[in-house]
Amino acid sequence: MASTPGILTDWPWTPLGTFKYVVLAPGFIYSIYQYIVKDEAERDTSSLVIIPLLLWRMIHNQIWISISRHRTAKGNARIVDKGLEFDQVDRERNWDDQILLNGVLFYLVSNLTAKGRNLPLWRTDGVVITFLLHAGPVEFLYYWLHRALHHHYLYSRYHSHHHSSIVTEPITSVIHPFAEHLTYFLLFAIPMLTVLFTGISSLAVYIFYLTYIDFMNNMGHCNFEIIPNRLFTLFPPLKYFLYTPSFHSLHHTQFRTNYSLFMPLYDYIYGTLDNSSDSLYEKSLKREEEVADVVHLTHLTTPESIYHLRLGFADLASRPHTSTWYTWLLSPITMGSMLLTWIYGRTFVVERNQFEKLKMQTWAIPKFNVQYFLQWQKQAINSMIEDAIVEADQKGCKVFSLGLLNQGEELNIYGGLYVQRNPKLRVRVVDGSSLAVAVVLNSIPKSATQVLLRGKLTKVAYALSYSLCQRGIQVAVLHEEEYRKLNKSFNTKFESNPVLSKGYSQNIWLVGDGLTNEEQMKAPKGTTFIPFSQLPPKIVRKDCFYHCTPAMKAPRSIENVHSCENWLPRRVMSAWRIAGVVHAMEGWTEHECGYTMSNIDQVWKATLRHGFQPVTTPTPCGSM
Repeated sequence: MASTPGILTDWPWTPLGTFKYVVLAPGFIYSIYQYIVKDEAERDTSSLVIIPLLLWRMIHNQIWISISRHRTAKGNARIVDKGLEFDQVDRERNWDDQILLNGVLFYLVSNLTAKGRNLPLWRTDGVVITFLLHAGPVEFLYYWLHRALHHHYLYSRYHSHHHSSIVTEPITSVIHPFAEHLTYFLLFAIPMLTVLFTGISSLAVYIFYLTYIDFMNNMGHCNFEIIPNRLFTLFPPLKYFLYTPSFHSLHHTQFRTNYSLFMPLYDYIYGTLDNSSDSLYEKSLKREEEVADVVHLTHLTTPESIYHLRLGFADLASRPHTSTWYTWLLSPITMGSMLLTWIYGRTFVVERNQFEKLKMQTWAIPKFNVQYFLQWQKQAINSMIEDAIVEADQKGCKVFSLGLLNQGEELNIYGGLYVQRNPKLRVRVVDGSSLAVAVVLNSIPKSATQVLLRGKLTKVAYALSYSLCQRGIQVAVLHEEEYRKLNKSFNTKFESNPVLSKGYSQNIWLVGDGLTNEEQMKAPKGTTFIPFSQLPPKIVRKDCFYHCTPAMKAPRSIENVHSCENWLPRRVMSAWRIAGVVHAMEGWTEHECGYTMSNIDQVWKATLRHGFQPVTTPTPCGSM
């Protein structure tokens, strides 16, 4: 929102929320109706292209979003180092509004003017005139309109909304109030309406011209340099007719320079060129891939999780992972991507963060939960994890933490397998078990005297049971084998040792993988379920309380946090991810993987000291 919103700031369909696409329905239905009822000679085929064109524009924008986020996370050719935050993601979630506006206006032109019907596929003269008109009056008028929008009166009421984003993303280019977008549409309509009313228009004019505008807009706001220097070396005058991402980035950091649309010519003519344009361009091109101090390795979870990644849909990534109705419409793409990862996959960079002087990255393995439970997939997964660790080691990373199912006794001995195979590793491998135990311990009410342990017995489960018994809290299990294993694992007898329970009367349950729906239904009303596993249990009881998987609130000083970690709330990080950060901040030199664990109290105190805070209230986590 602009600092002092003017008239026509809000989009007219804002109250419709996610149902705003219905504004296209009248035009679409009318076009289909006219096509069906009219004779073949009178049918208008041009209006049938509008919906595919709008879909193409959305796909085009999404491709730019994913590429930009991936490239800026890696760091090579990045322009601005500052990070994004959730407020920018929320502000820019309506980036598709301008596409809807174009669709509505296209339907009006198509149905209200005879010249807008049955356009030919191609006319060379129309395409040439369109781009000449853009290079001439459109670029010139935009320059002066843009300068006018920076006048205090218009800037405070309209254009400041766009400039709220200092660090730009491709979709930042179209984040403007409604009235401002109407002005832009009238400007870009000059070439399109000219060729239309002179009878030299074609479908190619609209497809190519809109694709060109989207491409240049996205490129100018992508925050990484993409134009190779050899282009300007081979043809020096090109610098007056083609802007670069770094050129426009300066407009968002300096505000009063580089006003031009896509052609810097007018900034040269009218003296508004930023003096650092060339140096920033060269500096950005030379920038190499960033070396992280800490790498956290995660993976895809459900098939739909590709859309919830930071590289996926920005809006979904900014919210905890929950099912959404419209992802079902993308089922063919979802299944296709899943099939592709089964055949071929490579670890990729998902996210980067900065914590004081510590540089952090999150990498992801393109494997889904179900693949981790298939015996024939384990070798391939282990190879990918090991390759990622070796790559991080070669790059000079300090700590490598294993998230979600990338650690497990059956898979890799809680990460210890990689240390055994690579004894000369300089990077420290961390499985985060110590902090996960500490988080669960501090989630249990101080008044508790007994808890029920359910789910698979893991390294964390054994450590939890030992710590609880050490504190005088009785751990109850339901099966004889679990009782025998826990008691056998203890080297010391405590006053409160594990006990074999005859029922489900406990109102605090520590739950791991393998908890069934039937067991949950046997829990007393008001039971608190506290997971100790990487994956959350399925929520089946509305009369009980569910904690999220072991996690903590991140300090505000961690930069570039604008996506949610799987099902966790905003700015909440999993214990396994935090453990790697704390390990690096403290400068600890030992591995924390295999069957070894760090000192739980020491890890907990260090984590609090670095600003991470407990999630104080039961926070429901999405079921997987």
